[in-house]
Amino acid sequence: MGRLSPKMLVTVVVGILALILLSTSIYIVDQTERAVITRFGRYIDTKGPGLHVKLPFGIDRNYTVNVETVQSQEFGPRTMRSGNYQNQSSQAAESTMLTGDLNIIDVEWIIQYRISDPKAWTFNVMNDERVKTIRDVSRSVINMLVGDRAIMDVMGVERSAIQAAGVVLMNETFNSYGLGINVFAVQLKNVFPPSGVQAAFDDVNKAQQDLERLINEGQQAYNEEVPKARGEAEQRIQEAQGYAAERVNNARGDVARFNSVYEEFRRAPEVTRQRLYYEMVEDVFSGEDKTIMIDRNLENFLPLRNLGGNR
Repeated sequence: MGRLSPKMLVTVVVGILALILLSTSIYIVDQTERAVITRFGRYIDTKGPGLHVKLPFGIDRNYTVNVETVQSQEFGPRTMRSGNYQNQSSQAAESTMLTGDLNIIDVEWIIQYRISDPKAWTFNVMNDERVKTIRDVSRSVINMLVGDRAIMDVMGVERSAIQAAGVVLMNETFNSYGLGINVFAVQLKNVFPPSGVQAAFDDVNKAQQDLERLINEGQQAYNEEVPKARGEAEQRIQEAQGYAAERVNNARGDVARFNSVYEEFRRAPEVTRQRLYYEMVEDVFSGEDKTIMIDRNLENFLPLRNLGGNR
């Protein structure tokens, strides 16, 4: 094999230097990532997605951070998976808490977060301490929130309040630490009473469920009966108003008729009196079909009625 000429040797060296230059000066940032750039170990910029150029040979270094992926941490022995940095005893310890009414309770929960500040995430906390810090802060916050409430509230009506307050308090703590993450969800997955009193708590939960069911049934009956009663009341009011209007109109008609008769009586008393008499007789005998009238002034004549005949 022949020796390389000086010209070829220079070409090879230049080619190698060019490859090193390109490989150490060009980098690509994915759509879900941000690149934190340092120069001689000092932060200078954060780059977004795309193809970028930096100073070669290690002068500039880029640290890519995924800012879009949702990351999560689970707490409690029932939700932990094998391979986690904690052992089983510590897992049980982190889920066992003391409530405000001095009862012991097991809580399983999960937090979800994203990296919101790539610079803070890269520089403010060491790599091997990040997860531990997140878990310690989460445990501290949930322990405090559970410790401020009675056991039945933690297992029932206060779960949503604990989750909402957990998000706020965790973010406040992480921001004070400059960790560069944003927690957007805290979920209490399971809440268990001590095993020795599980049956008693089951009875209490059943009683609460029965109470809520009875309340809902009563509310349903109320919603059905009250509108019905209101409708019937409105119907009665309308009927009464109609009856009152009818009586008033009849009374006004009677008054008008009486006034008209009285006016005629004033003009011709005898004629009016005679007409009223005839109308009275007509009204009295209107329902009779075999009426016999005898003149009371009849003289020298004996009225005789054949009771055995048709007439």
